[in-house]
Amino acid sequence: MNTLLQKMSVALLAAACVTSVAQAQEFKMGFVNTERIFREAATAKQAQAKLEQEFSRREKELVETGNSLKLASEKFERETPTLSESQRTARQKQLIDQDREFQRKRREFQEDLNARKNEEQQIVVERANRAVKQVAESEKYDVIFQEAVYINPKHDITEKVIKALNASAAK
Repeated sequence: MNTLLQKMSVALLAAACVTSVAQAQEFKMGFVNTERIFREAATAKQAQAKLEQEFSRREKELVETGNSLKLASEKFERETPTLSESQRTARQKQLIDQDREFQRKRREFQEDLNARKNEEQQIVVERANRAVKQVAESEKYDVIFQEAVYINPKHDITEKVIKALNASAAK
């Protein structure tokens, strides 16, 4: 029991020493809003524009295919009463096949878009992390947080990071 009491005393003494040393030195912390970086940084905007350019043609084709499929379905609904059973069955099968193909293309498009978006976001994240590190080192921050429940605006260095990121993108 005596050794347990001695160990606890030493631990309390060490904690008191660490606390007093931390209070004696200035501790500088900052916060970065990553959502804001993705909205405002030139690198993120360029990545978004690149994705839009890359996928706009396929998206337009999908919209056109969806519209023509909808028109064909509406036409089928209007003409159903005048069609024979075999014609109705054949047209219905054709519409189902076209819809299945449309859904497949739409899924492929979404998967491709998500994969490319993740690739571009990873590039932005890597560049943003370099900018955060640059700002932290140049201004001697001890710690930078990216997520918090609450942050005092005086600790928010997002604007500095966006400026550093935009400056590095301009080079």
